[in-house]
Amino acid sequence: MIIKSFELKKNSHNINKNNFFLVYGENIGLKKDVKQFIVSELNQKGGDIEISSFYENEILDNEDVFFDSIYSGSLFSQKKIIIIIGTSDKILKKINDVFDKCPKDLFLIIISDILEKKSKLRDFFEKSEKAICIPCYLDNERDLEKIAHSELTKNNISLSRETINLLIEKSNFDRNNLRNEIEKIKSFSLNKKNIEFEDVQSLINFSGEFKSDLLVNECLSGNINQYKKIVSELYASTINQVLLLRILSNKTHRLLKIKEQHNKNVNIDSIINATKPTIFWKEKPIVKKQLSIWNFNELEKIIDDINYTELLCKKNPHISNSIFFNFFSGICKKASNFS
Repeated sequence: MIIKSFELKKNSHNINKNNFFLVYGENIGLKKDVKQFIVSELNQKGGDIEISSFYENEILDNEDVFFDSIYSGSLFSQKKIIIIIGTSDKILKKINDVFDKCPKDLFLIIISDILEKKSKLRDFFEKSEKAICIPCYLDNERDLEKIAHSELTKNNISLSRETINLLIEKSNFDRNNLRNEIEKIKSFSLNKKNIEFEDVQSLINFSGEFKSDLLVNECLSGNINQYKKIVSELYASTINQVLLLRILSNKTHRLLKIKEQHNKNVNIDSIINATKPTIFWKEKPIVKKQLSIWNFNELEKIIDDINYTELLCKKNPHISNSIFFNFFSGICKKASNFS
């Protein structure tokens, strides 16, 4: 059965009735929260819990260890939770093998990245009445705002609306990123009572993050020389492909949203000024240039291609850099032809 992540607490009574949970999607922070909530609910009645974790490839390479972990009793714990990380359709046969004969005090939490509708693993969990499927999509601005206010209030930290907007923008719509940024602010606040916008900006604008944001802007603007320069710098360090694809996705969705409003004959400057999260003044000319380059259909295609590229990178890790930069370079080259 499917339970949406925001409905999980309302349906918490279902957790102890089921032994199998699939938590999938691109929101790393939300998946972490959901996993912790399930473990917490399973432990509501007290007693010791034994928790162990496997990666999918570990199970596929040595299934005996996995099955021994499932069927061997625990000497010290009343419940056993097995968490399987980085799963795909390849694990479905192993899940099927234990589904009907799973010990009643054993629970499997299966963590996956994005699963397409045609995924057999996703289909199995969605249709089964004995399992729970929880999709974890990217947070929206309202979700992140609530999390930011909650975390800041707990630590007696007061920030301006503009500063909170900056935090949300830099989180790339993932609560895990947002909490990491707030942790930096918490540490900083120990030595300073008043925290200004500039303080937060300097805390979160590390060079790597700045270059990632700049790379995406140069790519969408068709500035080939600047794009190549940043690419050469990024090649010298570890490339966070998921982060860059997420930044590209967020900026493309933002352009789409502005295009939709502009089609209603609303003044483009008014739309840009009203866009949330706030577009800061230095980026406004860049956004206007990108809007002049890309049409609505082309932006929609980029979003589709982002998802496909991420899947290709994950399925082909040995050539993922080539796949990734070919995709970005193709966008930049196309934009340069129209700029």
